Amino acid sequence: MITLGIESATTVVGVAIAGDDGMLGSVEINGGRRHAEVLSPAIEFVCHHAQIDVAEIGAVAVDIGPGLFTGMRVGIATAKALAHALQIPVVGVSSLELLAHPLRQRAADTDRIIASVIDARKGEVFAAFYKATADGIQRVSEPRACSIADFNADVLARGQDMIAVGDGAWRYRDELEPGIEIRERAHPSAVSLVEIGRPLALTAEADGITPEVQPMYLRAPDAQINWTSR
Repeated sequence: MITLGIESATTVVGVAIAGDDGMLGSVEINGGRRHAEVLSPAIEFVCHHAQIDVAEIGAVAVDIGPGLFTGMRVGIATAKALAHALQIPVVGVSSLELLAHPLRQRAADTDRIIASVIDARKGEVFAAFYKATADGIQRVSEPRACSIADFNADVLARGQDMIAVGDGAWRYRDELEPGIEIRERAHPSAVSLVEIGRPLALTAEADGITPEVQPMYLRAPDAQINWTSR
């Protein structure tokens, strides 16, 4: 099955495509907030260089957030439109899980919890904790939007060694609890999205299930917050 991954929940737009023999191509474009302008050309670019016709795509995986509201909506709408046009499954994966995914082996080797931390602006972060398992990673806390103080309280309450990853962890690295290993600045990857989403899509297709793909906001959009404040 040819699987297309669409990552647009951050300022970096990513597209990846994989087949039965592995990854066929990927591209990342750091274009600020021009998601609607760059996403479709990025999909065309990857398909062209992977020598894959769009009609050959058998499943779509998309980042459902949390992250930038406009970027998430653009990515999810594009994924759903492709899936509807091609009559193929579309599956959603959290940006927090995508951040934790590349660290699964390191966490397993050191028996540490992975803290995915995304900068939510306004002095808050989106965060969730994961642990490494034999099959990959498993979420061990509910994703939430919180202050750095509340995040640190969660870390202390858990009482486990941690690796923190994400632009939120990097931005607030001087305010995090001592002893947390802070990974270099990172963003959710379309390659990780395909790696996680492909088996989900295969299962959905085999079971005849149509997964419900909705954005994970975790808090109200800024426009709604600003309107309420006024």
